[in-house]
Amino acid sequence: MTVHHLNQLLLVCSVVLLVAVAAVRISSRSGLPSLLVYLAIGVLMGQDGIGEIHFNSAAVTQVMGYAALVVILAEGGLGTKWKEIRPVLSSASVLATAGVAVSVGVTAAGAHYLVGLGWRQALIIGAVVSSTDAAAVFSVLRRIPLPARVTGTLEAESGFNDAPVVILVVAFCTAGPVEHWYVLLGEIALELAIGAAIGLAVGWFGSWGLRHVALPASGLYPIAVMAIAVTAYAAGALAHGSGFLAVYLASMMLGNARLPHWPATRGFAEGLGWIAQIGMFVLLGLLVTPHDLGDDVWPALVIGLVLTMVARPLSVVLSLAPFRVPWQEQTLMSWAGLRGAVPIILATIPMVNGVTGSRRIFNIVFVLVVVYTLVQGPTLPWLARTLRLGEEGEASDLGIESAPLERLRGHLLSISIPEGSRMHGVEVNELRLPPGAAVTLVVREGKSFVPLPTTVLRRDDELLVVATDPVRDAAERRLRAVAHGGKLAGWLGTNGAGRPH
Repeated sequence: MTVHHLNQLLLVCSVVLLVAVAAVRISSRSGLPSLLVYLAIGVLMGQDGIGEIHFNSAAVTQVMGYAALVVILAEGGLGTKWKEIRPVLSSASVLATAGVAVSVGVTAAGAHYLVGLGWRQALIIGAVVSSTDAAAVFSVLRRIPLPARVTGTLEAESGFNDAPVVILVVAFCTAGPVEHWYVLLGEIALELAIGAAIGLAVGWFGSWGLRHVALPASGLYPIAVMAIAVTAYAAGALAHGSGFLAVYLASMMLGNARLPHWPATRGFAEGLGWIAQIGMFVLLGLLVTPHDLGDDVWPALVIGLVLTMVARPLSVVLSLAPFRVPWQEQTLMSWAGLRGAVPIILATIPMVNGVTGSRRIFNIVFVLVVVYTLVQGPTLPWLARTLRLGEEGEASDLGIESAPLERLRGHLLSISIPEGSRMHGVEVNELRLPPGAAVTLVVREGKSFVPLPTTVLRRDDELLVVATDPVRDAAERRLRAVAHGGKLAGWLGTNGAGRPH
């Protein structure tokens, strides 16, 4: 590659990113998942489109897809709130393991008996499409005000189920149907255990280090956080464990550790996540050949119908039966099993391994994902409203950014009071911050001033709070408690998470 070729590549990539960013605005207004727009960009650039770019390397697509999935899982884990998934951790784990097994079996049976695929191809397709896509779930659910139990279950499931599905797909592609199924279950359990242990260890040590080491520049914190997340994936994979589970768990620990300069870190990770999604979907669009899809449309529709109307609901009902989840929530979870780039990436595994009929498997999965994402994504808000599962008017969580003051052994907390926060109308002295913490500055409507004890706080105010190191956590807990419970938070028994003691 010459400098001239580099200039051309940079021009094309920047234009694609700008078009993709503009497409997000269009998709948000129309309700269509943005992933479909990114796939369309790749198809238009491909050999059947106006770009006429000939790209057919499944191996490159698989490698780049894995890299993008690591970033997407890291971003999703950083944004997952522990207080939301802790009550549903057991149900989400069962849904991501036993639920996957039910979905694979039912979908494979439908592909074999209704479409006529061989058992090996049917099992591969069943495993590939049984994974809900983290990027699609995270992007759609965070725009819909749902109960914390539903959102937490779906987000945790999408973060957990990639690991067992990848193991199943690789096993079916290398050896076909496994004769000794208990051996395969043992391997899955071992890989998940190794990945979980490494992810939790890396996340704990990483968060401890970042909280106790003051880096010389705020821009280093986002880089360090993403490096720790990728370290968890690589360490888990090299240890023959599940790297995907490791990166998700490590990122979740980092995201709930109240690290310094957290809003900047969150924004950096979100930007990387968007780049990963755009690049991954565009690359998948380049790999597909539209004129070869005609014969696979009908099989894809049939298999997708079995997956959406039978396999997914059955897996949800059986997995959540011990947890007494209301039928309205089960219905929404059944319909919210969104597929996206992950199944298409997994469909490249049989192509790389030379499985017979692998190109047909890829085409079926591609059509299935596009059609059913187009159906499920825009209808989720309507279904949530119909089932009366929306939670409008809930108090917004308080965003707190912390910057360490190394020489003073303290922290400077930057707080923005969001719309709906019960901190609106509270006087500064009614915050009752612990000794060693004080509100030093208030920024209101572009003007800053030093507050009096009787200064009344308003929504959209920005506060600067200085807290010594020993009381930093207590100050944060108190601020969050007031944000959720108002000036009487202590009397009402509201803690820093906004939940009763």
